[in-house]
Amino acid sequence: MKFSEHWLRTFVDPPLDSAALAHALTMSGLDVEERSAAAPPFTDVVVARVTAVERHPNADRLTVCRVDAGRDLTLSIVCGAPNVAAGVLAPCALVGAQLPGGITVRKTAMRGVESQGMLCSAAELGLSDDTSGLLLLDGDLPTGMDLRKALDLDDALFTLKLTPNRADCLCLVGIAREVGAITRSPVKQAPKAEISDAAKKSRHVRVEDPLACPRFCGRVIEGIDARAPTPAWMKRRLDRSGIRPISAVVDVTNYVMLELGQPLHAYDDALLEGDIVVRFPRNGETLTLLNGQSLELDPSLLLVADERRPLGLAGIMGGEHSAINDTTRNVFLEGAFWNPAVIQGKARRLGFATDAGFRFERGVDFANAAASVDRATQLVIELCGGRAGALVDVCGELPRRDAVRVRVPRIARILGLAIAANEIGEIFTRLGFEYEREGDAFMVTPPSYRFDLAIEEDFIEEVARLHGYENIPAKSALHAQSMLPQPEASRSIATLRRRLVDRDYQEVVTFSFVNSVWERTLQVAAHPIKVLNPLASDLDVMRSTLIGGLIDTLRTNVNRKAERVRIFEAGRCFFRDKGRYLQPLRIGGLAFGSADPVQWNGGKRRIDIFDVKADIAALAAPLPVTTQASPHPALHPGRSARIMIAGKPAGWLGELHPRLVREFDLPAAPVLFELDQDSFTEIGLPSARPVSKLPVVRRDLAVVVDDSVPAQAILDALVAVMPPHVEHIDLFDVYRGAGIDPGKKSLAILVLIQDTARTLTDAEIDATVAVLLRELENRFKATLRQ
Repeated sequence: MKFSEHWLRTFVDPPLDSAALAHALTMSGLDVEERSAAAPPFTDVVVARVTAVERHPNADRLTVCRVDAGRDLTLSIVCGAPNVAAGVLAPCALVGAQLPGGITVRKTAMRGVESQGMLCSAAELGLSDDTSGLLLLDGDLPTGMDLRKALDLDDALFTLKLTPNRADCLCLVGIAREVGAITRSPVKQAPKAEISDAAKKSRHVRVEDPLACPRFCGRVIEGIDARAPTPAWMKRRLDRSGIRPISAVVDVTNYVMLELGQPLHAYDDALLEGDIVVRFPRNGETLTLLNGQSLELDPSLLLVADERRPLGLAGIMGGEHSAINDTTRNVFLEGAFWNPAVIQGKARRLGFATDAGFRFERGVDFANAAASVDRATQLVIELCGGRAGALVDVCGELPRRDAVRVRVPRIARILGLAIAANEIGEIFTRLGFEYEREGDAFMVTPPSYRFDLAIEEDFIEEVARLHGYENIPAKSALHAQSMLPQPEASRSIATLRRRLVDRDYQEVVTFSFVNSVWERTLQVAAHPIKVLNPLASDLDVMRSTLIGGLIDTLRTNVNRKAERVRIFEAGRCFFRDKGRYLQPLRIGGLAFGSADPVQWNGGKRRIDIFDVKADIAALAAPLPVTTQASPHPALHPGRSARIMIAGKPAGWLGELHPRLVREFDLPAAPVLFELDQDSFTEIGLPSARPVSKLPVVRRDLAVVVDDSVPAQAILDALVAVMPPHVEHIDLFDVYRGAGIDPGKKSLAILVLIQDTARTLTDAEIDATVAVLLRELENRFKATLRQ
């Protein structure tokens, strides 16, 4: 929220300078993000009238001007501005004037003609970037008047960084209320408009959904002059609030929004047909907005319409068809209260933002709609003439303002500070809250403009703000410290993070809100959870996988010429399952480029799925990791696998699908994994066993099986039947080729046999090997390779 300090001081004028006022606002929770001067410093610049102009005798593009600078000063000034003419008022820098940029104006000769000053453009005074000509001034200003006073240039501009709950401070009246409460200064109320219903014309309003629009106020104003100029004081206040002046009627609606906080909209009444109707769109309806954007209307977009067509998006932007123009004679003014839930996120979803939508989605004062329409009516009639019709006020069920019990002992417990009940009551009075005392409690009713006050803690925060955060003493608390238990059967996510970092991965943190286009492209969740009020139009759903954020991070790095990327993220994903919302914790990773960093031997082997499988095995240790070939919609059909831990699914591993490599415009396919955190954190209690002092016996088994039999199935079968003195079983070779029948493969399996108490005999060793071979023969029809 940007505003002029001088405008604020017309409502409340505390005995504080600009810096102290900014500090007071910040300390009360209204963060002053920036405080700047309305104009850079300059001196001896006055309002002057050009009385006569002559062509320069020695230059085609210069003009010799006779200038009345007031104070009985008539000057001869050489000027090159194309818009200089007799009778105009413009800034005149007198001899000796100091201008922005360190320029000093001196008496000088230009092409043989003496110039006794300088007529200035806005750019030369640092007021804007306009260098097209002189800054033309309002013709009512007296000549000789100091320009800083004439244009109120000693003003200061404040920019507040408001939190979303303080929509009441998105207007000058709201900020003035706060300043008055903070500084105990009297606050002038906004001017109350006295409107006489001179015109008989009115327009009926029909609200089809009272929950979406609890209140709608409107009025017809007849016989206006739409070409009437906006006065300089109003333009100045609008401009210093960051709003560009457009025309008198539009400027009035913007001015009232800044002054009272109620966004308004003006329609050309001659272009309206029948009643005003507040409704949701019908099938096939379209609307062209004031910004030129054509929309096929979504069923969730609330409309203001007439009997024939939509007129605008309620609370966001009006339509082009009914806009005010220079020929407008009759105006219909709208001031409504829209349910914030109906407005939230709609503008961002459409790809733009408006001042009205920004306010309505946070909540405006529903009790102020009629007064705002009256105030705008008064200003339109003052500036453009015309006659006002009767006010139409359609009012449904407005938000309830239930009293909240605020207990004095509760305030002391929350703040750690005892504040007297009388002081608490005085704070509520300064804030304009109505209350009743009930013993050591207050029954406080929140005002209509404070949507952020609903529970006891909200009012306790108000007490803390007005008492002064800096007045709450900082006390060192005494804490009894004790060691936290370190469970041996589980490990923390921090441990898993460290293991991945040790494997040369870097952690990234991406948004939980993602683009719905990503979700549809990755095909992980058919119906991702939509965000009701997204931060941006492209962050409209909750992620169902970490893969999208990892790929986007990879793409950012590849675009910056990174050749090797290894990243991971630990976070939640979000699903809807049978009416419930699930938020599992996941660990996702991505590896791209070469398997190893650049090194002296110059080798650049591309990373593959087995490299990343080794990283997952290191992450899971001591848990055993196995893989099972299985398709995944985001992974390569022949290079994807399900990660298994203790025979249970624990995640996915594979190369990115070729379709997605093209979709995300990547130079090559990265290897990705996504794991369930819970499967990796529970490791079981460690158990001790004796270390054998006896020699280990090694046996290598070469068995021939069908090519379709997974090697992991062979190992699992052997582990299931291995005798107690078998220490280890592992696969160390797979062979297909000469000597092996087509459709078969040879698996070389390592078997380590060792007992902790005695040396095994040859017969015992042979019997052990026979048990293992018999299992393979019975289950897989395996044969020993000859």
